Amino acid sequence: MLLIVEPTGQREERGLQAGQEAYAQMQRFGADLQAKGLLAGANSLAASGVRLQMREGRRVLTDGPFAEAKEMVGGYFLLNCQGRDEALAIAAECPAAQWATVEVREVAPCYVN
Repeated sequence: MLLIVEPTGQREERGLQAGQEAYAQMQRFGADLQAKGLLAGANSLAASGVRLQMREGRRVLTDGPFAEAKEMVGGYFLLNCQGRDEALAIAAECPAAQWATVEVREVAPCYVN
């Protein structure tokens, strides 16, 4: 999975026209991955969200944006690729690597038996 980790506020600072061009670049990148049979899923994510914790049988909700955050996960591309090297090569082609951090993470079980 490629996680797009952006500085908070970057989208607003970029402005509408530059933001639309950045989004178009990301859409072209996704379409190219899909054409190559590598894309399993992708989405842009909103800057804010809600954190949920269950404590002593009660829901604890914290609305975002979260003050301590300096970065946000702005989106992801879920890939079908052969391994780390291929994922890193794809990440290097991602337009967001020019203005954000592209974190490469392997999808794996939470625990191993």
